[in-house]
Amino acid sequence: MNVILLEKIGKLGGLGDQVSVKAGFGRNYLIPQGKAVTATPASIEQFSVRRAELEKVAAEKLVAAQARSAKLAELTITLAVKAGDDGKLFGSIGTRDLSAAIAEQGVTITKTEIRLPEGPLRTIGEFAVAVNLHPEVDTVVTVNVVAED
Repeated sequence: MNVILLEKIGKLGGLGDQVSVKAGFGRNYLIPQGKAVTATPASIEQFSVRRAELEKVAAEKLVAAQARSAKLAELTITLAVKAGDDGKLFGSIGTRDLSAAIAEQGVTITKTEIRLPEGPLRTIGEFAVAVNLHPEVDTVVTVNVVAED
């Protein structure tokens, strides 16, 4: 299935690129999310008319992501959780918990923007958590996990 990308998508292409993707990925994710349109002669012509508008929106999203990144780089999140004597947590800290803690600090973030490649945090300590705000903007937030008294 050939599609025209309406925004930059990591590991796939940039705005305006015509790429070939699997039919399910195109129909079930890219097109419903508004990230792409099918590459027909009519849609190619329509895209060429809308290109400047889409580039302006993409630039605004990039500037907003860079501003959020600057705020996040300054943050250090401290979470007090119940833990055993050996430093293991009773439960774990996932993306939902981290996004809520960051939101309390005044920066809006969704749980899908947080990257935990090793899975949820399950021990006490200091962790560098990667945050992907935009395909071109990544930042790191320091998270201190301490035991409740």
